[in-house]
Amino acid sequence: MAGPHAAGPVRGGLTIAGAIGNFGKTIRMRRLTEAVTGRFLVVPMDHGITVGPIAGLHDLAARIGEADRGGATAVVVHKGEVRRYAKASPREAGLIVHMSASVSHSPDPDHKVLVATVEEAMALGADAVSVHVNIGAPTTADMVVDCAAVAHDCHMLGIPLLVMIYPRGPDIQDPYDTDLVAHCVRAAEEAGADIVKTNYTGDVDSFQEVVRAVAVPVITAGGPASDGPLAPLTAAAGTIEAGGAGVACGRNVFSHEDPEAMTRALASVIFDGTPPEEAAREHLGA
Repeated sequence: MAGPHAAGPVRGGLTIAGAIGNFGKTIRMRRLTEAVTGRFLVVPMDHGITVGPIAGLHDLAARIGEADRGGATAVVVHKGEVRRYAKASPREAGLIVHMSASVSHSPDPDHKVLVATVEEAMALGADAVSVHVNIGAPTTADMVVDCAAVAHDCHMLGIPLLVMIYPRGPDIQDPYDTDLVAHCVRAAEEAGADIVKTNYTGDVDSFQEVVRAVAVPVITAGGPASDGPLAPLTAAAGTIEAGGAGVACGRNVFSHEDPEAMTRALASVIFDGTPPEEAAREHLGA
């Protein structure tokens, strides 16, 4: 039974349904969303370049398979790990190839550079590509230019672009500030994003302001690994209630003791409107 967080039509649903004006994008976008609701449950697993082989990602093919069986609509990996996606052979989860990278040990880890091309991603079988932009970093302008260039290529080749964009830099005091997050999503949309991933601002009312800033689907980041499942499940429910289009939850899935069950709990909240506490009990015994 649908719970209180079962929302109406996803904001940006017309884009998913075919108003993009680009049949290639429309067809591929459908591969990234749940068929009935048009919502996203993305599991990013692109952390290796930035922080190395962190807990949960040593056997990437196993994690991809678990996310797929749990109901993920897509996973995110770098081009060199598409071989693991192919090995997992997921039945439902689409492939998003991440094109941005930085290294945590570099002088400026917030400076994301391009490490792939749209053509490479398509040759690897990608359903979409993603880039990362940090608004507030010293190299913000460079990242915005790269984002816009990738958006051009995506438009020409008919592949959706997910832009991961956050307030992040030496002068950013609050990365969850509503005005800053709304600015981020609007900047991504104006640069050519088809889907935008950003921070959840902490409550439904403030995140509604973020969602209202754009006409494309907005999904929220899962954030650092939490001590228990309720925090990411509650954020997912708030995202949907505010009109968001889903979540992109990485560490709270792949670092969980049962990634498949955690994915299934998130899917229950996002697609079925199950209250977070009920989803945790039913799928995680929490």
